[in-house]
Amino acid sequence: MLRISDISYAVEGRLLFDGASATIPTGHKVGLVGRNGTGKTTLFRLIRNELSLESGAISLPSRARIGGIAQEAPSSNVSLIDTVLAADTERAELMAESETAQDPARIAEIQTRLSDIDAWSAEARAAAILKGLGFDYAAQQRPCSDYSGGWRMRVALAAVLFSQPDLLLLDEPTNYLDLEGALWLEAYLVKYPHTVIIISHDRELLNRSVNGILHLEELGLTYYSGNYDQFARQRAANRANQAAQAKKQDARRAHLQAFVDRFKAKASKAKQAQSRVKMLEKMETIRAPEDAARTVFTFPEPEELSPPIIATEGVSVGYDGTPILSRLDLRIDQDDRIALLGKNGEGKSTLSKMLSGRLDVMAGKMTQSGKLRIGFFAQHQVDELHIDETPLQHLQRERPDEGQARLRARLAGFGLGSDQADTEVGRLSGGQKARLSLLLATLPAPHLLILDEPTNHLDIESREALVEALTAYSGAVILVSHDMHLLSLVADRLWLVSGGTVKPFEGDLPAYRDLLLTRDKPAGKPKAAKPKRPTRDAILALRADVRKGEARLEKVSEMRDKLAKKLADPALYDDGRKDEAVVWQRKYAEVMEAQDRAEELWLKAVEKLEKAEAQ
Repeated sequence: MLRISDISYAVEGRLLFDGASATIPTGHKVGLVGRNGTGKTTLFRLIRNELSLESGAISLPSRARIGGIAQEAPSSNVSLIDTVLAADTERAELMAESETAQDPARIAEIQTRLSDIDAWSAEARAAAILKGLGFDYAAQQRPCSDYSGGWRMRVALAAVLFSQPDLLLLDEPTNYLDLEGALWLEAYLVKYPHTVIIISHDRELLNRSVNGILHLEELGLTYYSGNYDQFARQRAANRANQAAQAKKQDARRAHLQAFVDRFKAKASKAKQAQSRVKMLEKMETIRAPEDAARTVFTFPEPEELSPPIIATEGVSVGYDGTPILSRLDLRIDQDDRIALLGKNGEGKSTLSKMLSGRLDVMAGKMTQSGKLRIGFFAQHQVDELHIDETPLQHLQRERPDEGQARLRARLAGFGLGSDQADTEVGRLSGGQKARLSLLLATLPAPHLLILDEPTNHLDIESREALVEALTAYSGAVILVSHDMHLLSLVADRLWLVSGGTVKPFEGDLPAYRDLLLTRDKPAGKPKAAKPKRPTRDAILALRADVRKGEARLEKVSEMRDKLAKKLADPALYDDGRKDEAVVWQRKYAEVMEAQDRAEELWLKAVEKLEKAEAQ
């Protein structure tokens, strides 16, 4: 059990924790969430005892092992499989000692212990983890130094998973993974035998893999049982209750103060007025929750082009005369929202480069609208920003004829305020750098926006804002992402990049997830064919019905509140107005019936929409 007891800690005079406490039961899988900059990574460092607390305590069982992804990615000439095997230090030491031990008693002890820790199946377990993270058998035999930093971080993740510490601390592990790797990790964490705390902004991961949420907010920690969606509902209910209680208290305070102001000068009421003054003094203030500044993205709108904006016929594309993708017969219209599926190395990046004009076709025909503008965002572009320049200077280079006020407004439209606009990029957070790169990609109001892992480093609020912006955007979108939540809300077409070509994927995202998780298992009975997915127009019509139902319900609710206020007036029940009171009560009953009908219609519309989107 992990106990965090009344801890306080500050960085450069800025408090991150003040009397924060939480208890994580042994074996629980917990998501640590909070806005960027609130101190989540710092909490991990405090748990690992890399930083010293100012007050309070963090305690674990005496022999508990804590593990996390190494900050330095392995880059030696040791093979991937041996690097992962070495992470289990006890096994590695026993295996080494077994080679040199002479004493029979010690040899027996070593062999017994190796058997106890299941050392002989270790290589198979390590290989299975590496395979799940995208390394086939041949790749596992190659040295770490053969791979780029992102791939080596996958090896570091495999190593800590293999070592199975008692407390596993993972800080944004899916940032190193593609969709396939992220889905594998989701399933693996569910079965992990010990305690896990994971910092993540991946909503699907937090829904599928954890059974508790530790929320860091306002210098404190609050533990919620359940997954992220359950946490979001609980927190919303708590905040609504807190706001309602604050509102009631304000009304009560105003009522008491009005009595005091009215009667404090009257001798006959002086005692009652004084008692109300004491009540006001003793009343502990309930504060309404303060909402953080809302995260936004504002994409410029392109003019409409005639369809298709891009079309290919029998196209092949690759490098140095070797095709990576062939037989490409594709069409993209300006209202398309396309997610690219497929394992790393199958050609998703190659396809993105071809569509963006960064890679020429080798054969076949590719046509595009003459006025087509394309925006391209990839993670490497974030790393290529000029770290000694400010975001404002980046924009001034792209738009030298625009005034500062206009450029600052553009930055604000991506959540980069005046402070960030004048801060060197090297000092910005990962999320702020990603926002700047997204702004630069969308600056020319592209008709086609190609996004390769756009949510890395973005917190959940920013991801939701990106979903809203992409939904409102009138250009085409092509997405490569490990964020299933983003894909499910934005994409309405799925392309599978596999086997050297690109084909529409006929199922939906849950079907693709099931395919990935079961592809290595023996085939069972064939599943019944899924009903045909509704057309986009049909889904849009169902969404319109839901909005109409919401509007109808809101109007009825407003009417109910007005009638409730009328019925709460004591004067309505005076002797001479009893008949009037009966009329208002009858109207209130009618409105409540109307509300029930409106709720029923709205729920039916929501059910139809959810059923259609799930197909």
